[in-house]
Amino acid sequence: MVDLLGQRDELLRVIESAFDARIHVRGNEITVSGEPAVAEQVARLFEELVTLLEQGHQLDRDNLARSIDMMKADQLPTQVLTTEVLRGRKTVRPKTTGQKQYVDAVRDNVVTFAIGPAGTGKSYLAVALAVQALQAKEVNRIILTRPAVEAGEALGFLPGDLREKILPYLRPLYDALHDMLDAEDVSRLTEKGVIEIAPLAYMRGRTLSRAFIVLDEAQNTTPEQMMMFLTRLGEESRMVITGDITQIDLPRSKQSGLLEVRHILADINGIDFHTFSGADVVRHPLVAKIISAYDAYRNPGVVKDSGEDKR
Repeated sequence: MVDLLGQRDELLRVIESAFDARIHVRGNEITVSGEPAVAEQVARLFEELVTLLEQGHQLDRDNLARSIDMMKADQLPTQVLTTEVLRGRKTVRPKTTGQKQYVDAVRDNVVTFAIGPAGTGKSYLAVALAVQALQAKEVNRIILTRPAVEAGEALGFLPGDLREKILPYLRPLYDALHDMLDAEDVSRLTEKGVIEIAPLAYMRGRTLSRAFIVLDEAQNTTPEQMMMFLTRLGEESRMVITGDITQIDLPRSKQSGLLEVRHILADINGIDFHTFSGADVVRHPLVAKIISAYDAYRNPGVVKDSGEDKR
């Protein structure tokens, strides 16, 4: 009951504030009263939370809040939070319904586009799925790539050797890998070429077979770069392309390849476009509020997310 209700009933108060129902706890018995539909929803929530606890999950304010949101949307937390993406140094699971749908889309399609705001787990889950596919011997290698445009400088003019030049651009992908694998494993697999992390320009002219390929920050690709990347796909490979169309760093005179590709490939079997919303943000709770505030400021009176370029 302490795990379910929290220290000093902290989690119980979260549930009470989320529903118009009265919750009474006596010993190991919980009684819910109120409007029948609401009372039933709260009762089902407690059943779901008990199941999660029995399966070894821990409850805190964040995952409880997500579970409440799922129940209000007629979704079952146990179907989302028990999905396992990767087991190992760290167990990775989706935390929202949108993330669960994304994981399913990647597993069911050859090419998956993930579009949405910062903090929704687009890149992190893609890397986890890549590591899982490698461990399951579904692929022979992982290729992680990004367009290097953020600094507005050509790589050749930056100090250091090639690795030192590209590291700042690819740091988020390295961080995700080190979160899931031991540092020694990352170094060994990188040296053997099993894991490759390189700028997008280094993909030109290659055929990528039996590989799990992740293109991150795809909103910063040009249409020509996007087509070049997609046509690298080889036999028994899988691609995940992630991006946030509200954070395009290209010059205004250039169209984003991520914006264009949705109109070109939307109806092709084996290709899926998954869109995240602010509800899928799993960083600090303030991140979702920051994103919503910026959307409201940039688009007064417009409901998010139209899917168009918001620059």
